Amino acid sequence: MVQVQNKTSLVDRIAWNVVFPVIALALIGLYSIYVSAVNDPSHMGTPTKAVLMQGVWYLISIGIAIFVMQFDADQLFRIAPYIYALGIILLIAVLFLYNRSVYQDTGAKSWFKLGPLTFQPSEIMKPAFILMLARVVRDHNEKYAHTLRNDWLLIGKIVLWLLPVAVLLKLQNDFGTMLVFFAIVGGVTLVSGISWKIIIPLYGTIIILGAAVILLVVTPVGRSFLSHFFQAYQFKRIDAWLSPATDTGSSAYQLWQSMQAIGSGQLFGNGFGKVSVYVPVRGSDMVYSVIGETFGFVGSVAVILIYLYLIIQMVKISFDTRNAFYSYIATGVIMMILFHVFENIGMSIDLLPLTGIPLPFISQGGSALIGNMIGIGMILSMKFHNKDYMFSTAGDF
Repeated sequence: MVQVQNKTSLVDRIAWNVVFPVIALALIGLYSIYVSAVNDPSHMGTPTKAVLMQGVWYLISIGIAIFVMQFDADQLFRIAPYIYALGIILLIAVLFLYNRSVYQDTGAKSWFKLGPLTFQPSEIMKPAFILMLARVVRDHNEKYAHTLRNDWLLIGKIVLWLLPVAVLLKLQNDFGTMLVFFAIVGGVTLVSGISWKIIIPLYGTIIILGAAVILLVVTPVGRSFLSHFFQAYQFKRIDAWLSPATDTGSSAYQLWQSMQAIGSGQLFGNGFGKVSVYVPVRGSDMVYSVIGETFGFVGSVAVILIYLYLIIQMVKISFDTRNAFYSYIATGVIMMILFHVFENIGMSIDLLPLTGIPLPFISQGGSALIGNMIGIGMILSMKFHNKDYMFSTAGDF
């Protein structure tokens, strides 16, 4: 009887309301990868091989999530600087040991090659940065009251920890991944307690600058200025976003085919596994086109609702822990996943420019999946250790 009670107690400490939607997304991912491989074996290999390989990545990432879940708030707080430092070392190393073939195709020095496998260290840096950012904000708020001067000091600290990551990603020519880190910083900054007297003008300025960049892109003089900061392939992606129908045979081909595939699904889709439109790199960047073509608008919305449910459950767990450090972690993880979903789906339907951002838990690939599952592991830790920390404050370490 005692053993049953202990087992039940352990099961009750697992956040199944987070686990189940992740499993659902994983199953959708395996289906989408299988369909992609059936229609593009030259790029993805045989369907069986593609699904088995992704299944292995799921098993590895689940094991990592379970491992991360064992760490409580105190332990996560203590290891944050070491994990951040490891991430920085990997980002530096990839500048010298990058995959040459990937660089020739994309211009990005962001992938290691280990035998037949490729690995992107920036994906591991994302949860590492979230952990460090949560520590910095929690530590600052414990030491300082929220005055305008102290709030600007906190912003300075956040920028200081972001700067090495941004510089290294710039050197890798990985602007899309850099945007994810900006999104994480934006979310954590909002919940950090910084005065709205700073937040409103600061975010307003960022929005204005973003709009100015878009305006510069569409003018020759502006492009000449931006060429010092962006690569030629990035301008092509923006052109494809602004006018995909004008260059459907070249830079806008992938986007145009994705739009055609999703549009062909109409309301209910063409049926299970039935695709007729060829979409390049369909199993990873454009995996949403599989869902749109085979399950239509209804299936596409259903996937978005699963993500929405997952986000809501993560927010609830964060509130239940009543721990500021955990709350900052949860905000970072939520922003990471939310930005991936928003950008991937947005670029698949021409709402946003192409950036190569994968769809969480669905897209083919291991490094992005591991990074997202580390984030899920940190969320699961909140429920798993809730008994020990539910009555603690941000400073109870």
